Amino acid sequence: MVKMTKSAIITGAGQGIGEGIATRLAKAGYAVAVADINQRTAKKVAKNLKDNGYKAKAYYVDVAHRDEVFDLVQTAVADLGDLAIYVNNAGVAFIDSFVNSNPTDVERLFDVNLKGTYWGIQAAAKQFIKQGKGGRIVNAASLAGVEASALQSAYSASKFGIRGLTQAASKELAKYNITVNAYNPGVVRTPLRDGIDERTAEIKHISVKEQQKNVLTEISLGREATPQDVADVVAWFVSPQAKYITGQSVQVDGGMRYL
Repeated sequence: MVKMTKSAIITGAGQGIGEGIATRLAKAGYAVAVADINQRTAKKVAKNLKDNGYKAKAYYVDVAHRDEVFDLVQTAVADLGDLAIYVNNAGVAFIDSFVNSNPTDVERLFDVNLKGTYWGIQAAAKQFIKQGKGGRIVNAASLAGVEASALQSAYSASKFGIRGLTQAASKELAKYNITVNAYNPGVVRTPLRDGIDERTAEIKHISVKEQQKNVLTEISLGREATPQDVADVVAWFVSPQAKYITGQSVQVDGGMRYL
């Protein structure tokens, strides 16, 4: 059990995978910064955690803006204690053909997914170096960053990029005892996934149920992942058992792709 003076910051923690990670790390004893662009959902998650006896606080952040990410780290540390874990979970997605993708959508996706992760690694690393005790950074990549997905060109590119950032940062930060790893979720039933299935079904002229059924046939274990499945991997990355693991990305896909 870690001391409550150690904090964990999770971006995109107002719902879905981020909420699962926030809950899992709170149960592990960390004071949790529930950071999200949606203040309403962030406050709801933080309240639920506090109502269950955990230490948590909601924070607004748009990770596309570097100054907001750095402000988040400084404020959360002042409120909750020394930073131990930073999880770059925030992300967006859109579904469209490569040739028809809207430039505004593409730019926003790269700003959030790729630049947001870059700023998160940078801000967390600077804080860890200042504290002088090492730390753990965990990034949200994707199965789409292992094998690119049709109709998800920008999303796939951003997630391949996050795996690259993970490797590069791990090499530079190892001397400070900072590990940097990533998780590659497959199909996780979240509001984000709902939107992906709805738009994909629309483009393919099939029902949403058909779309979901088609995807399910690709999963060896025969079910979608839950946020808890992903959160358990994150909890392992930040545990003492993974202290010698860095620069890696782990698939959490129930057996969709084999490398």
